[in-house]
Amino acid sequence: MAKKTQKRLPRRREEFTYRGFRLDDLRAMGRSELIPLMPSRARRKVIRGLTRGEEHLLTQFRKGDGAIRTHLRDMIIMPEMVGSAVEVHNGKEFVKVELQPETLFHYLGEFALTRKKVSHGSAGIGATRSSKYVPLK
Repeated sequence: MAKKTQKRLPRRREEFTYRGFRLDDLRAMGRSELIPLMPSRARRKVIRGLTRGEEHLLTQFRKGDGAIRTHLRDMIIMPEMVGSAVEVHNGKEFVKVELQPETLFHYLGEFALTRKKVSHGSAGIGATRSSKYVPLK
């Protein structure tokens, strides 16, 4: 049997609030009560209706499944998702994302970057005339 994992939230000096509501209050609210609190883009998405896949992902979070993997980068982070970890696909691999209270009503894809940071090395041999004077190792 798998152990039921306890949702981890970071330690804070003061309690997290979103527009005057504590996280427990937000979790207790229904979707219709959350809509006025959301930013406009998230509000529009929820009013138009979540897809079947997004509803299925929410039920996985409610059940408390251990490892949740998803390709749904355009899923809005809802209050019941906060405190858990999810692996989001970035096009090549799954990136583990811990959902903190500050990520509320953002998209999952914002936290799984699709491009790596480019760090250019030194010029190769024959790249320019000046590379002739670069000492070889």
